[in-house]
Amino acid sequence: QVQLVESGGGLVQAGGSLRLSCAASGSIFSINAMGWYRQAPGKQRELVAVTTSGGSTNYADSVKGRFTISRDNAKNTVFLQMNSLKPEDTAVYYCNAVLATTDWRLYNYWGQGTQVTVSS
Repeated sequence: QVQLVESGGGLVQAGGSLRLSCAASGSIFSINAMGWYRQAPGKQRELVAVTTSGGSTNYADSVKGRFTISRDNAKNTVFLQMNSLKPEDTAVYYCNAVLATTDWRLYNYWGQGTQVTVSS
């Protein structure tokens, strides 16, 4: 069993910053990739940023230059530093992990989601 626990969401004014954290725990053998997705009301879930075990990163065009994803491999934790937030960043942010468990199976796990609200 694996759990992803997110924290760090909240309400912030436009131009402000927030930092999201997501810690994975449980029967983890290795984590291939961890990332963040978001879903705004009435919209589909979209990729925000992802980082692989090799250290490569990928960002949605809408957040490039404003958001930074980082990872603490020793703690199975991924962070999303969000700067210069805009009202259009308002969404529920979900942590995602593609990982192998100790029984040698590959899974795609999701966190419970954390609300980020940016006021204008």
